[in-house]
Amino acid sequence: METRLNMAQVEPEAYKAMLAMEKYLHTTAINPLHKELIKIRASQINGCAYCIDMHTKDARKLGETEQRIYALNAWRETPFFSQEERAILALTEEVTRISNHVSDATYNTAVQVLGEKLTAQVMMAAVAINSWNRIGIATRMMPA
Repeated sequence: METRLNMAQVEPEAYKAMLAMEKYLHTTAINPLHKELIKIRASQINGCAYCIDMHTKDARKLGETEQRIYALNAWRETPFFSQEERAILALTEEVTRISNHVSDATYNTAVQVLGEKLTAQVMMAAVAINSWNRIGIATRMMPA
């Protein structure tokens, strides 16, 4: 497969808008490692090889373990993730698989565990990586 186009070159204003979202996400209270878990999990669901490659590398740089990265797609069946991480991952999955909607149970757990503000920030992080995944997949971005 070959990359189809470079979005930053072909549509620089659209790319700048995406970067503005990333700039906002850097101001949130989401733990940097949790941001990477959000990005990896959504990218796994969407099948974006470029983003999986990038964000697993970024997570390792932040100290994430191989064990947790390998188990991320089966996080419910492991003891490796905290209550906060479980709320974040459940919300990320449901935002990513939006056609099934975000359930009341997932939303209410997220608000109970994370609070409304952090829940909103996690939602925005999931929205952002899902947008990046769609760009990466549509343009056939290749991992390096």
